[in-house]
Amino acid sequence: MDILLALLLGGLFGFVLERAGAANPDKIIGMLTLKDLHLMKAIFSAIGIASLLLFAGVAMGLVEISHLSIKGMYPGVLIGGALLGLGWALGGFCPGTGVVAAGRGRKDALTFILGGLVGAWIFTLQYEGLAEAGWMESWFGGKATLVDTGAKGATPLLEGEWTLVLAMAIGLAMLAIGKVLPLHPSGED
Repeated sequence: MDILLALLLGGLFGFVLERAGAANPDKIIGMLTLKDLHLMKAIFSAIGIASLLLFAGVAMGLVEISHLSIKGMYPGVLIGGALLGLGWALGGFCPGTGVVAAGRGRKDALTFILGGLVGAWIFTLQYEGLAEAGWMESWFGGKATLVDTGAKGATPLLEGEWTLVLAMAIGLAMLAIGKVLPLHPSGED
């Protein structure tokens, strides 16, 4: 049953990415060069909606937030994030949008996916040496969250029941940013 749910949710996510234009490298490059903010508006809106639903669910006891995975901060995350951003800018895809674009038949997306798999394989081969060199050691306390999630080893930056309200306010702010961003910053809307 879990695999069916994963396939259903993955298919739905891919459909939404395609409808938002996220599988189109021209849209991604337009966003990254701040020429076409359609996709950025969609991302801010999605983050806002997800934040509101997540933290409202937590506040009502419908969501057990301790099941969420909190990623730690260490040098490898910063380097990996920089490499991901560089690949995103050069290729016009991120891992998820590359798979969606490949599903719609883009051959450049297949090359992008292959490059990502080769990079992951090289990282796997080098992992032990990177760990011994200290690239996987925690920075800034390792796992930090805005609110207390109850996740093992995570440190909340703020404590108290009011932090859920703050988290929902941030979600609303994301929605507002998505609403007010112009489609084309040069005034071509």
